[in-house]
Amino acid sequence: MGSAAELAAAVLMLAGFPAIMVAALIPSVPAFAAATAVTYLADHYLHRQGSYLINRLSKVRAGLSIRFLIRQLLLILLLARLDLSNNLIFYGATACFIAFYGLQAPHGALVTLIRNRRRLPVATRNVDLASRIRIPDAPPLGLLNRSAEKMLHLDLAAVVGILVAAAMDSALPGFIGIGVTIVLGSLYVLALMPYVRGKKVPPNADKVLAKVDEWLRDYRPETVLYFSGSKDSVYQVNMWLETMEQLDSRPLIILRERVILQSLAPTTVPVICVPGGVHLMNMDLSTVRVALYAANVGKNIHLLRVPTMKHVFIGHGDSDKLASVNPFSKAYDEVWVAGRAGRDRYAIADVGVRDEDIVEVGRPQLAPIRTGQGVPEDRMPTVLYAPTWEGWDGNPGNTSLMLAGENIVKKLLKADPPVRVLYKPHPFTGTVLPKAGAAHQKVTALIEKAAAERATDPRFQADATATTAAKAELARIEARLAVLVGSGGEKGDEAEATRDGVVDVAKYEEIARLRGEWNDTYWRAFPVWEHRVVTGAEPRLYDCFNVSDAMVSDISSVVSDFIASGKPYAVTDSAELGVEEFKRQNTAVRAATILSNKATELGELLDAVRDPAADLLAEDRVELKQYLLGPDEPTSIEQFNTAVANLAIKAEARNVGQESRAAASAAETVV
Repeated sequence: MGSAAELAAAVLMLAGFPAIMVAALIPSVPAFAAATAVTYLADHYLHRQGSYLINRLSKVRAGLSIRFLIRQLLLILLLARLDLSNNLIFYGATACFIAFYGLQAPHGALVTLIRNRRRLPVATRNVDLASRIRIPDAPPLGLLNRSAEKMLHLDLAAVVGILVAAAMDSALPGFIGIGVTIVLGSLYVLALMPYVRGKKVPPNADKVLAKVDEWLRDYRPETVLYFSGSKDSVYQVNMWLETMEQLDSRPLIILRERVILQSLAPTTVPVICVPGGVHLMNMDLSTVRVALYAANVGKNIHLLRVPTMKHVFIGHGDSDKLASVNPFSKAYDEVWVAGRAGRDRYAIADVGVRDEDIVEVGRPQLAPIRTGQGVPEDRMPTVLYAPTWEGWDGNPGNTSLMLAGENIVKKLLKADPPVRVLYKPHPFTGTVLPKAGAAHQKVTALIEKAAAERATDPRFQADATATTAAKAELARIEARLAVLVGSGGEKGDEAEATRDGVVDVAKYEEIARLRGEWNDTYWRAFPVWEHRVVTGAEPRLYDCFNVSDAMVSDISSVVSDFIASGKPYAVTDSAELGVEEFKRQNTAVRAATILSNKATELGELLDAVRDPAADLLAEDRVELKQYLLGPDEPTSIEQFNTAVANLAIKAEARNVGQESRAAASAAETVV
């Protein structure tokens, strides 16, 4: 259960049905009415909350329609026990519920048919299909949203009327309720019928795919970012959106799962979501010369099979984890890494990726990270704790959170002179190991408790006027963002979003500007000494980098990214390999303070933050930054664009060669 309220509602609902049966057998109309009301309300609440129990009940043949049917059958039983089996209301109730269930079939069929017809073979953003194909408006949201629950709840009028009739010994209230239920149910069915015929029906799949191909031929995409994954992995494609917007060639993003499209961050790049493998393989991508892959997943094969384009693994982070040297990478024409470290990593791993197929392009995403300038004398240092998650294998050495998290946070909170602590955990934390989730909760509690104590400590004084003004400004920005984002996402369904999904560039730029303002204002909205637990998409990790003076983390791309700031950092040897072996195995920690699980070495990091003269690893960080991330000049995006252009030339040369050989072969055949 998600909460105590959900648990209480589940108990009431499960206990309510036996109570209804007992009330029917006694018989007692008031008790029956009370127990029925409890089950209605509890059931509705659990549905609104999306409770896990509701989903499980459908698996054991106790789904929504069955629960309604049981209530109705028990109402018939109540009438029989009240000696009303020969009364007109008994026959009316029986006929009503049979007719009402008779309406469920056309209602369910119509809803299913409408949804299936409106589920286009592709879904798009920033692709102008509206001028090429007619996609009608979606039915009103109220007709299809939670349609089964709405239809079934129409029996409430009949149930109330019949109970009143039983209590008053008068059939009239019962027949009024029956009439209301049947009329409303019939009207619901009639309201759906226009959307399965005529101009309200979207075009078929073949026509939609043909128009998408027509758009592709006009747009002539040259570089594709291809992505497949779960909803939780959407960050892996989101991190490349800004880079795609800065390409010199015409970009296109191809997604394979609708849930990824729904969670995709706003972008000006055209996006096509193609769930069907056959549809993708038949799509006209003849102008594409470079395909970029952000993850190694099975569905990559549907595009990898195309020989007219060159395929590149760009990944979604650059770290010393085994995932960064996946043997599957040799399936691509090239592997692009940030700096020399990535090249050496593949050489050491010896997984079949040839050195000549590796290209160093830097990390374009790191452009927003600002280089550290030291801690001003009038400001308390800020230390960011950003542990990674437990990983799919659940190895406790993957993350410091379980073995060292409390020790790290306690020492930071007790530091003298004091520091401010920011805690930003990986969004996957606790998804595999409950122990990791429990450790996260403990760390969160420690930081929140320390923040509350610091707020009452007279040594720490806040500028109430400044923070109040910042909070007011934050509310204004959020209100404006809500208007802009909301007005862009109020489409009736995916088909409407596809039809009208061409981005408003002016609004997009305003949103980007406001989000930048939001970030600056967010950090001014509370005192510079206040500890913070930062979760969710905003503030972003890089925003936390920019307001921090040092970081503690684990082996992950977070460390490699933070090195771009040039600031001191520490990495926890959670697997207890020892300092030398830990540095030998993990390039990114060679300029780091290495922490044991007891975090006794944390003082070295704090000394480096407070006094530049005590920062003995400063020069090492400069060298390591270039080794891991490449040179500062040319910029990473310039390197990236050069790599795209060079590979496009190779792809074109291959295609021209194929055409020449085919022409020569045809000429020989004629002769």
